[in-house]
Amino acid sequence: MNTTVAKKRKVIDLDEQTFKILSIKAATAGTNLKVLIERALSSMAEDTEDADMYKYLIQTDPDGKKILNKEEQSRFEKWLGI
Repeated sequence: MNTTVAKKRKVIDLDEQTFKILSIKAATAGTNLKVLIERALSSMAEDTEDADMYKYLIQTDPDGKKILNKEEQSRFEKWLGI
């Protein structure tokens, strides 16, 4: 089964000290710096609460302040898995 996950590429700049520390941490974990950073960011994203993201969107996205009709609300709740 070929499951493809869409990925985004982002160039980041690390100061020398951060680079060294994280490289050592990656080596002690038996991986490389890229994988260590990717895993840390994935974990951070998973730990973000849906309520926090929704609160942010309500405050920053004017479209988020529109009241949903029943069909839109149902699709949204299905998308959230609730």
